[in-house]
Amino acid sequence: MIRVLLVDDHPVVRQGLHAMLDAEADLTVVGEVSSGAEAVEFVANDPPDVVLMDLRMPGMDGATATAKIVASGSRSRVVVLTTYETDTDILRAVEAGAAGYLLKDAPLAELVAAIRGAARGETVLAPSVVGKLVGRVRTPARPALSAREIEVLRLVGRGLSNAEIGRELFIGEATVKTHLLRAFGKLGVSDRTAAVTTAMRLGVLG
Repeated sequence: MIRVLLVDDHPVVRQGLHAMLDAEADLTVVGEVSSGAEAVEFVANDPPDVVLMDLRMPGMDGATATAKIVASGSRSRVVVLTTYETDTDILRAVEAGAAGYLLKDAPLAELVAAIRGAARGETVLAPSVVGKLVGRVRTPARPALSAREIEVLRLVGRGLSNAEIGRELFIGEATVKTHLLRAFGKLGVSDRTAAVTTAMRLGVLG
């Protein structure tokens, strides 16, 4: 039997899922909780095979709870089941270590197959989610440089020294160096030339 924990702050959703899943010969619902914190506690005490995790709940959300469950080393596999499919929601769940991401309008057969797949150690994603993840891989997000870091890099691109940049922006030379080092870290580079060329390639400098 595959033991399943339901995590959702809506009782009606939990009850509906409970009834549908218990009708499957190889699935059994071992618990229902209404928050991420309760899910983490339940898994710590009696780890199920699969956790069906809602994303947006009061208090600790589903992505945070997923990360805690994964970090604990639990054998439980988390499958996110939500109404949301924004890029941010998907990436947070995947980065947290979720084994799957499904939408609540998925057919029962798809949901049951996903639970079985997750229990076997597979990754299960809704087709629309796969498309969004592929799109993000093909189009990496721009590094989140601050406005000041961008100003400093623009002046570096004009050939100014740290001292000259400091005079231009009315800040100390040490502060210029700090902004540059932070920019290097965000861009994954180690020198001024690489920072400017990488920022230009990514469109950060406009």
